[in-house]
Amino acid sequence: MKELFLLLKKGSKSAFLASIVNAVISIIKGIAYVMTGNVAMFAETMHSLGDTANQFFVFIGSALSKKAPTKRFPNGFGRLVNLVLLGAVLVVGVMAYETIVEGYHHILHPVESKGFIINVIVLAIAVILEAFVLFKAMKETLHDVGIHAQGLGIITKSFANVNKAKPATKLVFLEDSVATGGGLLALIAVVISEFTLFHQAEGIASIIIGLLMFFVVGKIFLDNTAGVLGEADEYMQDKIGSLVLEDPDVKDIPEIAVLKEGDEFHVEIKIEVDPTISLATADDIKDRLEEKIIKEKGVTDVIVEFDEDDNFSSWDNREKSKDD
Repeated sequence: MKELFLLLKKGSKSAFLASIVNAVISIIKGIAYVMTGNVAMFAETMHSLGDTANQFFVFIGSALSKKAPTKRFPNGFGRLVNLVLLGAVLVVGVMAYETIVEGYHHILHPVESKGFIINVIVLAIAVILEAFVLFKAMKETLHDVGIHAQGLGIITKSFANVNKAKPATKLVFLEDSVATGGGLLALIAVVISEFTLFHQAEGIASIIIGLLMFFVVGKIFLDNTAGVLGEADEYMQDKIGSLVLEDPDVKDIPEIAVLKEGDEFHVEIKIEVDPTISLATADDIKDRLEEKIIKEKGVTDVIVEFDEDDNFSSWDNREKSKDD
């Protein structure tokens, strides 16, 4: 029990916060939907319920992925977060389908909803809370990628670097971006329906929200399928390769592989050195490089191999090799 508690403390804080906030929001929206029958509110209720379940599973998965390797699983549990995310998006997929179906029915048979003031207040509160969680996810995104920003820079730089964030952080970021936008869309639809005869606006908003949810499902599914298979991280390859080449004893890097498993990076690198150096010197180079690479955020293990310098720069010509 104590071990489980310690693991949970290592889980994604943004996912945990998002699950709590979305649980509160879904309850408020659900009550408002029962009171008013507003289909846009139904869409938002389903959206928040899906996000709650999804983000809670993400929190659990990100925590369990930190479990230390065992004899049965010597490579650790880094990819567990990807597996949990694959299961979690199924929940959102079902919610998205129900949201689209309900919106379609409302377009065919539009019904004027009640409780305009209740709907506006609830949706406004929900948008504020979702925006708060989204801002937290933005800051955690920047923390994941090691970028410092202030003011509007937090927004612009987080959107520019979200694909480099941890899987759990990325999911919360995407889901709450859609949730914030969906809440605003539902709010607009409620206002249009109230002050015009175009009651189909709520159904259209419901369908758009459902499609946005499917976008998140597709994006997260593809990203985490790659994570389960074991995906090479080119950004980290370039970063670590450049770091290693700063060492005066490293002549070239003919091979480098940085495999991303969940939140962890596994590095295998072959370096070329002067063939006349002693075994003791080579051992010192290996220790020095391993110590330097392991300090990079997320790197859990490093394998360094040696080869003699062939007087050809494989590292400088790597882009040309990719094109060929």
